[in-house]
Amino acid sequence: MIKKSLVLLIVSVLLCGCTAKSSLEEVTFSSWGSISEVEIIKKVIRDFEEENPSVKIKFLHIPQNYFQKIQLLFASNTAPDVIFINNLYLPVYESRLEDLSEIIDKEKFYPQALKGMSYNGRTLGVPRDISNQIFYVNTDMMSLPAKEWTIEDLLKYAQKATSKDVFGISYEDTIYWALPYLRYFGGGVLDMDGNVIINTPGSIEGIDFYRALKNKYKVAPSDSQVGSSTLAQMFLDKKLAMYFSGRWLYPKISEKADFNWAVINFPIGKTPLPCDVSGWAISKNSKHKESAIKFVKYLSDEKTAKYFAETGLIVPANIEASKLLNKDEHNEKVFLEVINYSENTPVNKNYKKLTDEINDTLRL
Repeated sequence: MIKKSLVLLIVSVLLCGCTAKSSLEEVTFSSWGSISEVEIIKKVIRDFEEENPSVKIKFLHIPQNYFQKIQLLFASNTAPDVIFINNLYLPVYESRLEDLSEIIDKEKFYPQALKGMSYNGRTLGVPRDISNQIFYVNTDMMSLPAKEWTIEDLLKYAQKATSKDVFGISYEDTIYWALPYLRYFGGGVLDMDGNVIINTPGSIEGIDFYRALKNKYKVAPSDSQVGSSTLAQMFLDKKLAMYFSGRWLYPKISEKADFNWAVINFPIGKTPLPCDVSGWAISKNSKHKESAIKFVKYLSDEKTAKYFAETGLIVPANIEASKLLNKDEHNEKVFLEVINYSENTPVNKNYKKLTDEINDTLRL
């Protein structure tokens, strides 16, 4: 009798275990990101699961060829429930994403962030960060420019800082890095109505100026001069006075730089500076929409946004959380100030194909 009771008890325990396990709702979540960013994301996931024990987040980290792989997942009907996405690719997936207009408290986010996560009148993602390109400046090599500096001032600073062993400014041969130069002169890739403007006078003037930094004035390194290093490492090695990059490099430079440095905005010209946005979208075909929405709300609430801000990797799209960056040290407040004279990079469904063609044609 005792043996029979023991068997029944074991069976009962096993059945309870199976029932408990099967009650977990699994939500898949995809993102790109460096090792350090992935660790940040994993902590957020652990905190969410602790507060929501009935939901399990299956994290799909795709460090390379992210959007190509997302495209394949959509094609095979295995797209993640929650998808980290940016404004440049948002139009491509418009028809496959849930309209999240009703779950967003729009007053909490920068208007540019909301616009970046919207397309054809539908809000397709909840914004996480708002991204602008800025200059990291070695202030032991050169004085920090004023916020009101011009493109001519930029060239003068780069020339003054250039020497036998040091380049004045960084250079990357894609339209992404050239775009602020084009916009300074009133050009760009697309205008706000979606018309291609890469061949307009302003765009041509911007391209010519950008190319001249490397080819005419020799203040920027060529690929062969960068060699096996990176521009970030050249900046840290004091071989580059001004490094044009984004907020994502801030933690590394803060940790590694053994010299005085600060950040400054790109010169403001005829057209507002371009800004990009990343955020969280939900697949329209998700079978776990309620839990996916709960997770996206958690990812984008003020507490989580402040945690992301404290890591130094992003400029939060959440206005209140972004105030953590309003500091004089390293002129960090520039990351917030630049938002005021920025507008979203105009994009459409063909934007990626168009920029690939431009990169192949221009050979910057």
